[in-house]
Amino acid sequence: MKIHHLNCGTMCPFCSKLMNGTGSWNEPGKLVCHCLLIEDGNRLMLVDTGLGINDIEYADHRIGKMFQTTFKPKLDIKETAYHQIKTFGYSPNDVTDIFPTHLDLDHIGGLSDFPQATVHVRDSELQQILKPSLKDKFRFRFNQFSHKPKWEIYQHPDSQWFDLNAFSLQKSLGLNIFIVPLTGHTRGHVGIAIPKNNDQWLLHCGDAYYHHSQLETIENMPIGLKIFEASVQTLKNERIKSLKQLKALKKNHTEQIEFFCAHDPVELKRYTN
Repeated sequence: MKIHHLNCGTMCPFCSKLMNGTGSWNEPGKLVCHCLLIEDGNRLMLVDTGLGINDIEYADHRIGKMFQTTFKPKLDIKETAYHQIKTFGYSPNDVTDIFPTHLDLDHIGGLSDFPQATVHVRDSELQQILKPSLKDKFRFRFNQFSHKPKWEIYQHPDSQWFDLNAFSLQKSLGLNIFIVPLTGHTRGHVGIAIPKNNDQWLLHCGDAYYHHSQLETIENMPIGLKIFEASVQTLKNERIKSLKQLKALKKNHTEQIEFFCAHDPVELKRYTN
């Protein structure tokens, strides 16, 4: 199994000091959409997709003007997972499975670029799209699902991954990959655990946290990210519980697991330099 770390959407919100602590006060900051491309034999799989081709070509319709104004996405088609897969010399048609951490617009915009792929989600996450509350209707971009994805739905964890409940993909897909519930940011938010080698793992934590310091003993998370994290959480207590679980997991298994979230450019840089 070979793993590629991709940035599938650069975002440059205002007030970089508030968002990621770099640059001057009036200089745009930088956030990324950290996605994974997994090679396993003849199969290609993705963890998150970032922004897709249609998000870039029809931005006002697909991702909306508010998102564009607030986060100023780069909207570069070369950053799409579709384009990057082709630069590796592979066919996007060979993507068989996609594992979204959750269904926010900057994590699943590329789903429609891979209509043949099976999309693996928790039932509680999908219900926000199928039976949305009023708040869900403002949060999610339903036109990103108009191609009618092929959903594979998970309801009750059937396994353990280290200290956490999880869904094992060993029986269903023959993969030593785990879907790990990390509820709070959304109702069915998950992390995706992938073996790096025989005794080490990668855990893509999605938006269960936003800044690398949040898993450390001393946190120095920029105030802007703190405010944003709180403003987009669906279940506050569950989000805090998930973050505590991740901190404990890192403390107890720091030599076995590498952690990273979806939007921290510092963490992405570890794998792309």
